[in-house]
Amino acid sequence: MGAGKSTAARALAGADSDALVEAELGCSIEAFFDREGEAAFREVEERVVCELLDRAPEVVSLGGGAVLSERVRAALREHTVALLEVDAETAWARAAKSGRPLARDREAFERRFAERLGIYESLADAFVPSADAAAGIAALGALPAGARMVWARAASGSYPVWFGETVWPQPERAFVLTDESVARLYGHRLGTIGMAIAPGEGSKTLASAQAVWEALAAAGHTRADTLLAVGGGVVGDLGGFCAATYQRGMPVVHVPTTVVAQVDSAYGGKTGIDLPQAKNYVGAYHQPAAVHVVPATLETLPARERAAGYAEVLKTALIAGGSLWDAVRGGARDDPGTVLACARTKLAIVAADERDAGLRQVLNLGHTVAHALETVTGYRRLLHGEAVALGLLAALRLSGQDALRDEVAELLAGAGLPLSVSGVEPAAVAHATHMDKKRLGERVPFVLVEAPGAVTPGHLVDDHDLLLAVQELLP
Repeated sequence: MGAGKSTAARALAGADSDALVEAELGCSIEAFFDREGEAAFREVEERVVCELLDRAPEVVSLGGGAVLSERVRAALREHTVALLEVDAETAWARAAKSGRPLARDREAFERRFAERLGIYESLADAFVPSADAAAGIAALGALPAGARMVWARAASGSYPVWFGETVWPQPERAFVLTDESVARLYGHRLGTIGMAIAPGEGSKTLASAQAVWEALAAAGHTRADTLLAVGGGVVGDLGGFCAATYQRGMPVVHVPTTVVAQVDSAYGGKTGIDLPQAKNYVGAYHQPAAVHVVPATLETLPARERAAGYAEVLKTALIAGGSLWDAVRGGARDDPGTVLACARTKLAIVAADERDAGLRQVLNLGHTVAHALETVTGYRRLLHGEAVALGLLAALRLSGQDALRDEVAELLAGAGLPLSVSGVEPAAVAHATHMDKKRLGERVPFVLVEAPGAVTPGHLVDDHDLLLAVQELLP
């Protein structure tokens, strides 16, 4: 209720179940509800909705409580179901003005919202922000059987994120950028490969960017074509940066093939390359035209790479709290449902703050120390996720969350991630944090944790405390 379903259905010339229920009742839902009660109303609603779904018009808007019926839920299995996402506060502000009988008490409304959310999410094939309802629902015409979609919304542009084994893209006039390992595994799916770089952070350089730009020009590509970036975070960051800058901007489509990329780096439009002084120091915001997540690509990852990606899963769960944190602390790692939940968490944050003005900075949890570790080790000793694992431990110590740090350490160890790093000078790591790209003044702000789901940016930490937190990462 209050998500904008009826408005979206009207915009798409669809059917609204509430309007049909009122026609059946011969009075308003409010009047019937008050006179006969909820049980009587649900009985009529179930019959009308099931008849409507059986007729299968192209677009149907369902009342917020229709899916409480098992019969309705069973009927929906034959259809593509889109959940229009809205926060409880916005939904209340809209619904309270409608006179609906279940929108008269705010506390009860918010409780009902929370209780129903799990049902809605379990039924959804697509997750669409209510503000982009028409565009997101229209995109579902391209949804392959068995796939799911999240509609990503940002101030500078929106795009579909496809999840499923059948969502490999086939864009025309594409320049395919990948790495040598991915090319060997999936070259048969990619057509002509424009460039395959060496795997690893060492390829995220200005020299690599220049090589990509020159290859694009040599192949005659224009900004009307597409750069298809197939690989992990390095390919995505480099490809996105080259797409953002080639002829002042061409579309980029991501096919993330690592846990880190599927959970985090493929979304949100951050692109970049490294300098010797610090990671991701040169870059641009450039939202993708689409992201295609094929879960099976994780099966071909080396064990160390797959384990490293778990750190980003754990980071995202700490930020989200709630059901995602419960699932991850209960053993969830990188199954498709967990990856999808992580992606939705990040995309919701990006929708609220595309350019790191505030909220988006929470996504840097653990990354200030992680990037410093990568810098002082020359991007050669630690995988990004391994550095993030260590950075999370430092952030939790700086947060004063000792018990939570112990729990996170146990989860990281269980996934095969390191809890310490040898051969680094703590003072050098602490100094390298001051080169973090999010520093705007003399001090670098840290993201700290009060509890899972309560993570905030902008904290200044004492230099001595930082040094102690880094020292604790030594064996």
